[in-house]
Amino acid sequence: MARTIGSHGPKTMEAIRKAGLKLIYEHGFEAMSLRQLASEVGIQVGSLYNHITTKEDLLYDLIRVHMDDLFRQFDEVRAAWTELGPVERMRGFVAFHVTYHILRKREVFIGYSELRSLEPNHYEEIVALRRQYERHLIDILRLGEEQGLFKCGDVSVAAYGILTMLTGVCTWFRPHGRLSKEQVITTYSNLVLGGLMHQG
Repeated sequence: MARTIGSHGPKTMEAIRKAGLKLIYEHGFEAMSLRQLASEVGIQVGSLYNHITTKEDLLYDLIRVHMDDLFRQFDEVRAAWTELGPVERMRGFVAFHVTYHILRKREVFIGYSELRSLEPNHYEEIVALRRQYERHLIDILRLGEEQGLFKCGDVSVAAYGILTMLTGVCTWFRPHGRLSKEQVITTYSNLVLGGLMHQG
């Protein structure tokens, strides 16, 4: 591939991230080579080291940027929940989680499937961030229990079950498929709340 961009600066790093995301998603972290990455970006292999130190460094960067974006967007949504009860918060959480994961399918897939490829310190950092996100859902579940609206049993297990179901949208949702994003959000919201709320 002919060189199309300079070897320095934020534009190049963004091109490296974009190419790395594509190649890891399509081939897997272990199968992707730095030579392949450099060719995709349009720079010499040696120029990659102006931006990343190792292949694992790139993987960590991709997952960390994904987590930072997740929290930034979630915090914006959560800021409007101050006056909302647990039912409305749960609907808001489902809508946010499904929307984000549909739009960021590659990042989400890599964040789950390639987590094992991170070095121990990076692994622990990302896992801690994921637990922090999970705690927001657990807080909604606890609030619902405190108000006598939800019956969760074990809130941590309930949270893991909900997250697994919602995140699964990445594997089957198609933008031009039978169901719209809004229909999926409504279905999932009804499933989650139907399983949590006291009947009768």
